[in-house]
Amino acid sequence: MKMVRVGSLGRERPALLDSHGHLRDLSSIVTDIGGDVLLPESLARIRALDAATLPVISGSVRVGTCVRGVGKIVCVGLNYRDHAAEANMAIPAEPILFLKPTSAIIGPDDDVEIPPGAEKTDWEVELGVVIGKPGKYVPIDKALDHVAGYCVVNDVSERSYQLERSGQWDKGKGCDTFAPIGPWLVTRDEVPDPQALDLWLEVDGRRCQSGNTRTMIFGVAQLVSYISQFMSLRSGDVIATGTPPGVGMGQRPPKFLKPGQCMKLGIEGLGTQTQRTVPATFL
Repeated sequence: MKMVRVGSLGRERPALLDSHGHLRDLSSIVTDIGGDVLLPESLARIRALDAATLPVISGSVRVGTCVRGVGKIVCVGLNYRDHAAEANMAIPAEPILFLKPTSAIIGPDDDVEIPPGAEKTDWEVELGVVIGKPGKYVPIDKALDHVAGYCVVNDVSERSYQLERSGQWDKGKGCDTFAPIGPWLVTRDEVPDPQALDLWLEVDGRRCQSGNTRTMIFGVAQLVSYISQFMSLRSGDVIATGTPPGVGMGQRPPKFLKPGQCMKLGIEGLGTQTQRTVPATFL
C-alpha cells in the first residue's frame, strides 16, 4: 500500500496510490496520515478497502511529506562501509545517531534552500523508516513489528557547519528544508526485505550515488532496536538510515550544491524526489 499526502503546504489531504497509478482520496476515511493511523490495526483497515470506491484526485497536485506530525527524525551516520571510507572516517562500532529538527521537513519536490554563508551543501539519499507501533527497549527479533513502512529521505547537509564549526553534527543537518521526505509511505508488507533495495541520486542529470541497502553496517531491525534503547519510538517518528557513497564531499575534487541546481533521487519501489536548490529566504 502506497500512502501519500497531496495539496498545498499546510492543506495536504491523505490519499492512496492505486494499482493503476491513480491517486485516491482517503480524507473520508482518515483525517491524515500520521499518529494512530500508522498503527498496525489502522493500516489493516485501510488495506482492506476497495480503492476503486474512493474518489480519484485528478490534475496536477503538489505532493507533501508522506507523514504528518513527525515527532522526531533520528539519523544514522556512516552506516555504509564505502561511505565511511570516502569520508575518511573509521567504521563505527555502534550506530552514530543524531537528530534532525522537524522544522527541516519539506515535501519531496519542494525547493531546498542553501543557507546564508554555506560553502559545502551536500546531498544524501537515504532509506527512511516510519514507526507505526510505539516501543522502547525493543528486541531485534520484534523490531520490524514496529515499522509502519518505508520512504525516501534526502539528508541534506551543510558540511562546513557540520564538520568545521565545532560541537554536534546537528548544526549542519538541521537547516530549514534539509529533510525532504516522501513521496510515498510504502507499508511494510510491500517491502519484504528492506536490506535489498537499490538507491540512487543525481545532480543536474549526473549520477552521483548508486548503492544498495544490503551494504548497510547496521540493518533496519538493528537500528530500530538500538535506537529504542536510548529513546522511545512513537508513531510517526522517522529513522534515516544512512547513505551510500557518492556524496559531494567524497567526489574528487569535492563538489557541493549551489543555487539553481537540481537533485533527483529515489529508492527501488519507494518513488522519486526532485528538488531545485534556491537561496535561503529571510523572515
